[in-house]
Amino acid sequence: MGDFKFACPVCGQHITADSDASGSQLECPTCYRKIVVPQAPTAAQKFVLSASEVGKPRPVHAPQPPTRLPQPAKSNTPVLIIALAILLIGGGAAAFFVLQKKNPPPPKPQPDKVEVAQKKPEPEKTNTPVSGIEWKLDLSDAKIPDGNVSGRIHGRDFNYERAILQGGQLSLRHGSGGTTELGVGIYLFAKAGEELSGQTVNIDTNRARGPRVSLRWKDGAQAHSQNFTNGYAMKLEFSTATNGRISGKIYLCAPDDDKSSIAGLFDAEIRKPVPPKPKIPGQQPKPLRPKAPK
Repeated sequence: MGDFKFACPVCGQHITADSDASGSQLECPTCYRKIVVPQAPTAAQKFVLSASEVGKPRPVHAPQPPTRLPQPAKSNTPVLIIALAILLIGGGAAAFFVLQKKNPPPPKPQPDKVEVAQKKPEPEKTNTPVSGIEWKLDLSDAKIPDGNVSGRIHGRDFNYERAILQGGQLSLRHGSGGTTELGVGIYLFAKAGEELSGQTVNIDTNRARGPRVSLRWKDGAQAHSQNFTNGYAMKLEFSTATNGRISGKIYLCAPDDDKSSIAGLFDAEIRKPVPPKPKIPGQQPKPLRPKAPK
């Protein structure tokens, strides 16, 4: 068949998928909401389709009727009335000019000189976040503060607002609503979140390959990410999972140029992993290929 584009109903992200993937589910690469791939358009359709969020009806946009501008009313003013009005306006203007010439207005007072305060220079950006976490690739000195997870990602202050553990993927997000302004994703070797109950993960910089760590940030509407499988230092401790939630502690320092680092406590929601799409006998499944807009 072929590829086609559709928009995420939550954040408007354009996604490209194969037409055979219509009706399947995927996670939006920008807002991480579960959406259903819409039916592929016909050759005559040129517009971008809109997907629907999983468990919610597809949004319908009703066309707005065209706005009609009011027609100016026809003027039936006689020519004589218009001429008389012009004469009255001209006479009033002449009288005003004569009065102004006889009684000139008083001079305007000169404003006092106002000293302009000099703008204070902005403080230079550093790699130490507001929480006081120091970037070190050494777990022997790793100290996890008692407060919520905070730090710096890509040179910007990070304070986690939401944590999700889905399968073996732990996501810590900073952002309002469904938008993820800053985020950290850690891909652990587990099929379900409950398997990590009571576990501790220590990764030092000498390890050849560890769980993938993904740093995510946005510049305006453009989403970016940077992944690491080694060279970072991480200490991750999970408590016992109860009632669909699991708390924990984290210390993470990444080897990026901005020296990203986070540390603190979190409380994550445990979600079930997305079940794989059933295989059709005799047919090789085609993977979804979400693409970010250029």
